[in-house]
Amino acid sequence: MAMKKKTKLTLRALCEGAIFIALATVLSMLPIWKMPQGGSFDLAMLPIIIFCVRWGFGPSLIVGFIYGVIQFMYDGGIALGWQSIVGDYLVAYTVLALAGLFKGKKNGFFIGTIVACVARFLVHYVVGATVWAEYMPEVFFNMTMTTPWFYSALYNGAYMLIDMVAILIVGALLWKPLGKYLRGEDLQLKA
Repeated sequence: MAMKKKTKLTLRALCEGAIFIALATVLSMLPIWKMPQGGSFDLAMLPIIIFCVRWGFGPSLIVGFIYGVIQFMYDGGIALGWQSIVGDYLVAYTVLALAGLFKGKKNGFFIGTIVACVARFLVHYVVGATVWAEYMPEVFFNMTMTTPWFYSALYNGAYMLIDMVAILIVGALLWKPLGKYLRGEDLQLKA
């Protein structure tokens, strides 16, 4: 009986993972604002974070990694070499799995969203300041750029902060009507 229950949960996790990856991919193709060298404001991370908080860290690593691969393939693959492919796509989206560490915790969706978005920002920040440094403009947001570290913080922070706030707002709006699904409470199968 326990094996049948585990198989049902595994199958459900696989199916939900595929659906949430597909939904995130569609949302990423509908950006509200796009940065010139990659990065955009959209709600694509929302389904991935929901999956992470519902299913936990382990399954989330797989979903985040697969979503990173798909993003590279369908996002036009804005990359300078293998370092930016690994950093800006594979690692940056895999770290969203950190939201899964807050599965079952009070306000886990909100804390997980903040942790996942900050982790993704940090990955883009380091890649931007190292790999993309030679593309730093002299002026950005009407400020003179003197260091790629400051430029990367501004560039990546511009869209990551907006993304994080938007996901938190949408999550708060969905909390009352869909809270048990955001928390993963519906995953408790009856014996």
